[in-house]
Amino acid sequence: MNNHVRKLRTEQGWSQATLADRLDVSRQTVNAIETGKYDPSLPLAFGIARLFGLSIEAIFVPGKE
Repeated sequence: MNNHVRKLRTEQGWSQATLADRLDVSRQTVNAIETGKYDPSLPLAFGIARLFGLSIEAIFVPGKE
């Protein structure tokens, strides 16, 4: 799955660690999401969407697996 998390995070001026703290996950989890190595759970995806004020569909888009 492709996503816009890195773009959204950098637009806010946040480090991966800052985003991780806001989401209560590890920095490694944020890195794995951004690089497409990990698809977040539904509750985490909702948390990311809520944090950025966007829909899940605006952040996560289906892509080639």
